[in-house]
Amino acid sequence: MNNIKYNKIKWCLGCGNYSIINQLSKVLSLLKIKKKYIVIVSGIGCSSRLPYYIKFKGVHTIHGRAFSIATGIKLSNKKFNVWLITGDGDSFSIGLKHLLHTIRRNININILIFNNGIYALTKGQKSYSNYNNNSFNIIALMLSSGATFVAKTLYNNPIHLRKTLYYANKHIGTSCVEIIQNCPIYNNIKNKINNIIYLKNNYKLIYNNKCILLKNNKPIIKNNNKKFKNIWIHNIYNLYKSFLLSNFYIINKKLPIPIGIIYKKRKYKTKHLVCKKKKYNIENIFNKNIIF
Repeated sequence: MNNIKYNKIKWCLGCGNYSIINQLSKVLSLLKIKKKYIVIVSGIGCSSRLPYYIKFKGVHTIHGRAFSIATGIKLSNKKFNVWLITGDGDSFSIGLKHLLHTIRRNININILIFNNGIYALTKGQKSYSNYNNNSFNIIALMLSSGATFVAKTLYNNPIHLRKTLYYANKHIGTSCVEIIQNCPIYNNIKNKINNIIYLKNNYKLIYNNKCILLKNNKPIIKNNNKKFKNIWIHNIYNLYKSFLLSNFYIINKKLPIPIGIIYKKRKYKTKHLVCKKKKYNIENIFNKNIIF
């Protein structure tokens, strides 16, 4: 909490962004990283005002291009701990190709996607991630792009949100976290998020006295019964099961929304891409006219 600036916040009362900034601030406070090496990059949208309200280096960039700028910052100095803040409109519209290529490169940055399902700044039109028949399947799209860490969490479960951010940062490579949040003006989902299941590695998929079986590679809902021997056991390293989890609401709308770490690649070679040229001080870059 000590890292939050007390500037005039321009978010609406009841916005899910308040919860996210609180938990992000707590996670950053716990990291054994010097404050000067923490950089927060954002794009355009309600979520992207976050760098103004937190006491770390922040860059408020342009629509959809935060991914490229965050990549450049990380490549300029591998010591930087880079957090990319973006909304569902910013990342899955004009910024979609930049998101996918950032995931493909697997540079060690953290991508936080604030998903409220609408374009709030343009008065509430549905976004491409609104969980309807014509929307992007966010998690499946990131998995198919080669993501090595994919998770989903909720704004109104602060403990789960904080743990998810912590594990995302701990991951070496590009971590992608979708944060489901409400917009109190245009899409208030505060009392609508009921059908969910919390994932835990090596634990059975059981929720609300129900369980999920995997029969003939198809998830089936059954009343929880200890006699069932084929209850789905979550494995964060199983890519195939992760794809099934990401498609729950497409396979059967009665299936719950999976919340937690959906996939993490166990072993892989990470390319530590670092600029071989002269390293620049990020503060000097922003304060002076430096010619590269």
